[in-house]
Amino acid sequence: MKTTQITQSLILHFGEMGSRWGLNRTLGQMYALIVLTEEPLNADQISEALQISRSNVSMGLKELKAWNLIRLQHIQGDRKEYFSAPNDVWEIARTLVVERRKRELDPTLTTLRDALMSEPSNEADQYAQKRIQEMHDLMEMIILWSNELQNMSSEKLSALLKLGEGISKILDVKDKLLKS
Repeated sequence: MKTTQITQSLILHFGEMGSRWGLNRTLGQMYALIVLTEEPLNADQISEALQISRSNVSMGLKELKAWNLIRLQHIQGDRKEYFSAPNDVWEIARTLVVERRKRELDPTLTTLRDALMSEPSNEADQYAQKRIQEMHDLMEMIILWSNELQNMSSEKLSALLKLGEGISKILDVKDKLLKS
């Protein structure tokens, strides 16, 4: 399988960005190839296109499936497994938010809750618990907000983000109305 210059450029970039997104370089490259290719790909095609070993591709596909970023497909008359990404980039973004939350926010929230259940033994512990409570409350708000975003349609999410700085203006108007 041959990739175009545009596709190759993005594959390399996604590989570089993969580690910043919680994935490794190979996973980033594999995902870029799958996202940017219209037809579903099998492991042999991915291996050939990226010049990586078949075993590396197999492990990468398992990881991408664990992240719920790819879909397994079967093509009639072909025994190979094929993989594709959702067509809707908003669905991909929502999936990444959910998966990162499971891996990062949820364990942190558990640790914060455990710390809040402990009885402070001195003023330093009391201060620490106050700060822990603030972190906990912030993370809970972020999770509530992300849950709300998860349930929005792609069209509504797009409209929300297009508001940009308009959100701040809306909040200013709200504050003025509530003060009246």
